[in-house]
Amino acid sequence: MIRIAAVGDIHMGADTQGALRPAFETLPECADLLLLAGDLTRHGTPEEARVVAGEIRDLGVPVVAVLGNHDHHDDRPEEVTAILRDAGAHVLEQEGTVVRAGEARIGVAGTKGFGGGFVGRNAGEFGEPVMKEFVRHSRRCADGLRESLRRLEEEGCDVRIALTHYSPVPETLAGEPQEIYPFLGSYLLAEAIDTAGADLAVHGHAHAGTEHGMTSGGVKVRNVAQPVIGRAFHVYHLPVRERVSAGAGASG
Repeated sequence: MIRIAAVGDIHMGADTQGALRPAFETLPECADLLLLAGDLTRHGTPEEARVVAGEIRDLGVPVVAVLGNHDHHDDRPEEVTAILRDAGAHVLEQEGTVVRAGEARIGVAGTKGFGGGFVGRNAGEFGEPVMKEFVRHSRRCADGLRESLRRLEEEGCDVRIALTHYSPVPETLAGEPQEIYPFLGSYLLAEAIDTAGADLAVHGHAHAGTEHGMTSGGVKVRNVAQPVIGRAFHVYHLPVRERVSAGAGASG
């Protein structure tokens, strides 16, 4: 079994420095890697990013992250990314990475993702330029996720994980006002996951949402926003030998 620790929406700032480090230091005992599903900072400042860096540096397990909307707020996502990478994290945007757990090769494809809504209640690429760009940005994120998952398949990874900030399915948004669903995720992400295949999809963003969901293709989806899971991280287990292109089940 591969043990996947995951959390999102930790929203670190100067006053929370060191808050997660004691829990994170237990990771080598219970997990093979840590996934961070975006909104790692409050306002996306380099100062806040350095707080996150202190929490994740030299943990003894690989750390793979995507940024969230909060991490873009100060319009310095490149600086935030550089600080996290200097601390050893693999920070992904429409790309993938491969880490090892013993002999197993774990492929993680990541993108922030974006909004737009879900089938039957989704925004269309029509009308004003700003609306078309809104949908195009969501589509670009999904296309990058799809291609990254496909490349990880070609590389022969034992398991593949889709890591996003925005949700690919409406089920994990249950508890949020339905009026804001279009700003919490997009069905395009689920289409990408189902088309390319994955063993697990992990996201954050929906603080009042629900942990468990599933794509129409049968890939299990987990909302790991910290307010949802109520802990420093949650650990999911993936059976290496049950990998199939549409996604083997994750326990937890």
